[in-house]
Amino acid sequence: MNSLVIVLVSATLYLVACNTYGRFLAKKIFKVDPSNKCPSETHHDGVDFVATDKLVLFGHHFTSIAGTGPIVGPAIAIIWGWVPALIWILVGSIFMGAVHDFGSMIISLRNEGRSIGDLAGEIIGPRVKFLFMLIIFFALWIVIAIFGVVIASVFSIFPESVIPVWLQLPIAIWLGFIVYKKGKSHIIFGLIATTLMYATIGIGAYTSDLLPTLSVGTWVVLLLIYAYAASTLPVTVLLQPRDYINALQLCITMGLLLLGIVVTHPPMVAPAVNWHPEGAPAIFPLLFITVACGAISGFHCLVSSGTSSKQCDSEGSAQGISYGGMLLEGLLAVIVLIACGAGIGLGLEKAGITYTGTEAFTQQYASWQSAEGLGAKIAAFVTGAANMISGHGLPREWVITLMGVFVASFAATTLDTATRIQRYIVAEIAVSCKVPALGKKHPATFIAVITALLLAFSSGGGKGALALWPLFGAVNQLLAGLALLVITVWLAKKKIPTFYTSIPMIFMIAMTGWAMKINLVDFYTKAEWLLFGMGMVITLLQIWMVAEGVIVLARLRRKA
Repeated sequence: MNSLVIVLVSATLYLVACNTYGRFLAKKIFKVDPSNKCPSETHHDGVDFVATDKLVLFGHHFTSIAGTGPIVGPAIAIIWGWVPALIWILVGSIFMGAVHDFGSMIISLRNEGRSIGDLAGEIIGPRVKFLFMLIIFFALWIVIAIFGVVIASVFSIFPESVIPVWLQLPIAIWLGFIVYKKGKSHIIFGLIATTLMYATIGIGAYTSDLLPTLSVGTWVVLLLIYAYAASTLPVTVLLQPRDYINALQLCITMGLLLLGIVVTHPPMVAPAVNWHPEGAPAIFPLLFITVACGAISGFHCLVSSGTSSKQCDSEGSAQGISYGGMLLEGLLAVIVLIACGAGIGLGLEKAGITYTGTEAFTQQYASWQSAEGLGAKIAAFVTGAANMISGHGLPREWVITLMGVFVASFAATTLDTATRIQRYIVAEIAVSCKVPALGKKHPATFIAVITALLLAFSSGGGKGALALWPLFGAVNQLLAGLALLVITVWLAKKKIPTFYTSIPMIFMIAMTGWAMKINLVDFYTKAEWLLFGMGMVITLLQIWMVAEGVIVLARLRRKA
């Protein structure tokens, strides 16, 4: 099939969904009321709780939930064929992911900007709060440690991206100063800042050979130091302006990719369906764990109820930020799917030989092992994207640097947002355990960073988190299912129909439970006892929390 048809149909579906299903949820299910006061007003502190223009907040929210997720997931899921991946991205994002994000944000907005993990205790029961917070801490612990490795890997694959990514920081601080201290237009100066960022891409493209080569461990330390500083600064200093620049960068890059699809309109060279790729696990349930961001991801509930709810200026902005942000991420995942399944067919160079068409895809995705590594996933996307963007005349060297910066800067956004959210989680746990001193900004951030550092250096010179990475996909999707459970109970208590959240909840809990069972059997067979032990603990926590939720729902049903 022609890639242009796929992207046009997908974009149309998302536009229709946002203006129909999204509005229905806002009006009939979550009952959005713009007159309600938001936590950014009632708890304003100038650091975390800051009322923010909805376009600026959309930039923060979108770049935080996106990260590298909508790139990595589709780039490997296409090995099962582009049709199953596309269907899951479209259906998952519209009816599951966007509902999950929207509900998480609304609940937090109505409850002082508290995280959904903290609210689980109030909505379902105190034991559930502790169970949920443990799962969230574990997931963020891995994310913070692993994203240092991800960014270090991107810097290794694309050394041209190092200078632009780091120079983005002073540009973002300047933008925050000029907008918040001088009262200038965030649109005009945001575009100026983005232009400056693109100028640094030109510098990076031609000076990368002059930079020293740093080890992964060194990069991890530097990035965690950065994450500590970024997550303790007021959001107006770095987080918001940096994410706003990244959001503009994303819009431009997506525009270039869409224009590239229009100009080159490559046909899909990936198979429509491939039930048994060499060495790959079964498509069901692994597809639903592999493609998370872009369809539904538990990490999103942490952003929606962690940082975005504290900065939202009005409930009326919530639908566009959370529901709309998820749909835009879905469109990005569709574009990634096209880059890997069609753009790569325009030319793939390996060992001095250039492959095109179906042969190019086959070379890149010869087996599950060849497509599984981080480098292979990023390379497939960047190669396909560069092929399409170069189709309208831009220099290929500049385009490859652009895509490297795109991936690295989004990963950096996820790193410091995850660190800030982990700080909130540590603070909430500290208050629950009656040690509020550890919940203050710097002690909580120190705990968040030092635990990630210890995991990173537990083995492999900064790559220690890779030992637990096989658990992350299932744990992340489990978070989504459990967040939907909390949202469902919240709606039931308010006597609002729960059909629209309970069906996605059941589906996600069933899929993650199935996937975890497969993982546990695999870990046991291979005698990977750390993974097996951690997996068993998480499974028991899941069963316990679901049981508590079901008991509450049954009690509410009897009272109805």
